[in-house]
Amino acid sequence: MKALKEIGFDKALKYAAGEVACLLLRMTVFPPLRVALLRLLGAEIGQDTIVHNVRFINVYRGSFANLHIGKDCFIGEDCLLDLAGVIRIGDQCTLAQRVNVMTHMNVGYADHPLQAYYPSRVAAVEIADGSFVGVASTVLCGIRIGRQCLVAAGSVVTDSIADGTLAAGVPARVVREAHRPEAPVAET
Repeated sequence: MKALKEIGFDKALKYAAGEVACLLLRMTVFPPLRVALLRLLGAEIGQDTIVHNVRFINVYRGSFANLHIGKDCFIGEDCLLDLAGVIRIGDQCTLAQRVNVMTHMNVGYADHPLQAYYPSRVAAVEIADGSFVGVASTVLCGIRIGRQCLVAAGSVVTDSIADGTLAAGVPARVVREAHRPEAPVAET
């Protein structure tokens, strides 16, 4: 009952409605139907974007209207998208399987002893055009991943990443600029 007391009856009803919507999304087998349902629920999703079976959390704290995905994107299986805050994914982006995108941080109930040190926070996440986030990576709240970036598999992105870079690790650090391999030189 402590949770109900803290969030209130209105948010509890919104939580239940969000869980029903998430259940319908998980039961939707074909990605085009899932995209259509997400649009009906308020998400903005561009043309030719594929959204596989993902998990949405904190719909009651925000809404599906917090989700903005551009065109020609791929969102892989088992991704976890936190809709407490806004998630903006640009055009031609890929979130590989099991990517977590977190828009909030909260250590627990309002009376939790760590709240004084780590207060609850909600902040948007942006993944700019042409970027790729590798398998099982986590992007924390308030982060911007620049244009044409590659985040290596298993990375934890704790700071924003500049355009055109490759980042890897825990925490993710820029490894190098992302650049096209040079064409082989023909021997004569």
